[in-house]
Amino acid sequence: MRALAPALPRSVQRVAEAVAADPAGCSALTVTALAEHTATSEATVVRTARVLGYPGYKELRLALAGLAAQQEAGTAPAVTADIAVDDSLAEVVAKLAADERQTLADTAAGLDLSALGGAVTALATARRIDVYGVGASALVGQDLAQKLLRIGLIAHAHTDPHLALTSAVQLRPGDAAVAITHSGTTVDVLDPLRTAFERGATTVAITGRPDAPVAHHADLLLATSGARESELRPAAMSSRTGQLLVVDCLFVGVAQRTYETAAPALAATHEALAPRHPPRHTVR
Repeated sequence: MRALAPALPRSVQRVAEAVAADPAGCSALTVTALAEHTATSEATVVRTARVLGYPGYKELRLALAGLAAQQEAGTAPAVTADIAVDDSLAEVVAKLAADERQTLADTAAGLDLSALGGAVTALATARRIDVYGVGASALVGQDLAQKLLRIGLIAHAHTDPHLALTSAVQLRPGDAAVAITHSGTTVDVLDPLRTAFERGATTVAITGRPDAPVAHHADLLLATSGARESELRPAAMSSRTGQLLVVDCLFVGVAQRTYETAAPALAATHEALAPRHPPRHTVR
């Protein structure tokens, strides 16, 4: 629901938000009562159920009743409250930890393993790899690129939009490009991905909005969770957690696929960096 909400009409959002906030209460309401409760229409309630993947409101209502029972038994996923300005540090730590655990669980549950396998193959066999991202996504892109470099692959993370386009123009079939954008609409990420796609490179998009424009130029789509946002917790904080999980899955998959070359390369990088991290000596 958090991933879909920004792209939904406001009337559908109202129904979905009511359902998410009080599954037990909404499960007791008829379609007419829920429409009245959300100041919408019966058609909007049915439409919301279908957007969420149910044939109709009857099926959604049954699912809500099941979720309510899980919540009562304490077996349902926890939904943390927003961080308040007067929360103690202990409360902040607890809320952030719970929210990030949920982001990881949601991302893992929704990850398309077929697309992930295709992305692993594309990166493992690529002549060179471009990674595009800006802002918080740029940090995730740099993490992916440096990991791939350490196992001997040619990978570069581009945060400058002009350099990203310049590099994308040089790609061809047999290369790969990875775009990281939570919104799926960031122009500085879309433009180089589109160019890479047009040049014949295999394109991968890591995004929290599978229906966003980035999907139009992605051969492989990897969806993340983490759209929960509040005044003191911007979406970039939560989305980064899901993105890093996907990046780690990609890296481990590529390392497994290229183990014969990856293992020696990784050992060599450890050896090269070891002199820069001498052991600490105890001062007596």
